[in-house]
Amino acid sequence: MGLFSRKNKNTDGNASKSATLKISVSNEVAEYTFNVEGRLDTNTSPELEAKINEVIGNANKLIIDLGNLEYISSAGLRVLLGAAQVMEGKGEMVVRNVTKAVREIFDLTGFNNVFKIE
Repeated sequence: MGLFSRKNKNTDGNASKSATLKISVSNEVAEYTFNVEGRLDTNTSPELEAKINEVIGNANKLIIDLGNLEYISSAGLRVLLGAAQVMEGKGEMVVRNVTKAVREIFDLTGFNNVFKIE
């Protein structure tokens, strides 16, 4: 087994619990809140991107609540960055309740300086 090889722990063909993402969206006028739970990675980030794209045209404010997010990969960061760039000219985007694990990733990548974090 090579240095970067990994064993597939999920051999039954079902998605493992750790690879899931739950997103709930609430809105008040043009303010949309996304509660993101689980893992935001290459497999799950398209789901968040699609949900954001559904509302971003009508949004003056996006709130991304990461209080239940266990992990974020570069793919997840890309989705958040894309949303922040779209909102830059038309309103604001806020990231809330960043967990310790996600905060460490934000700090390592410099994204702690990119987003307004509450």
